[in-house]
Amino acid sequence: MVLLEQRYRDVSVPRLMERFGYKNPFQVPRIKKVVLNMGLGEAIENPKILDSASNELASISGQKPIITRAKKSIAAFKVRKGMPIGCCVTLRRQRMYDFLTKMINIAIPRIRDFRGISPKAFDGRGNYTLGIKEQIIFPEIDYDKIDKIKGMNITIVTTADTDEEARYLLDTLGMPFRK
Repeated sequence: MVLLEQRYRDVSVPRLMERFGYKNPFQVPRIKKVVLNMGLGEAIENPKILDSASNELASISGQKPIITRAKKSIAAFKVRKGMPIGCCVTLRRQRMYDFLTKMINIAIPRIRDFRGISPKAFDGRGNYTLGIKEQIIFPEIDYDKIDKIKGMNITIVTTADTDEEARYLLDTLGMPFRK
């Protein structure tokens, strides 16, 4: 298994320079950070679910998550401002590359009926968001110890200016996009 950071330097940078006509390797887009976010609406009725989600996110990412709180009160959802409603981790540098290597090579292929991830989930500024329905695709999660199947959002933030550059960057790193 080739390390993602090394693959970026050896494969992605030359290909991106050739395709988009960059004159300097420092112009080539790179991945800035990866954000993992679990939004848990059930945490309003069951606060213990937040602890299990936090532990699972910590084992997946290798870093302790922060608890996110509600910014506004919404009466229809019984949410008051400041209530804990999710957890979030921001990965940078080596942990980011380790997580992406594990996600691309091990976790994503374990998704049931997998045909590739959607190439349409870019935000217009070169960032990609992937929604995962089950946290059990990661090998760190013990299936017998989970209380509930929880999903998560994984956002890959790049320095690319356009979605086309970001997609080509992720494609050269081995992200399995749908054809």
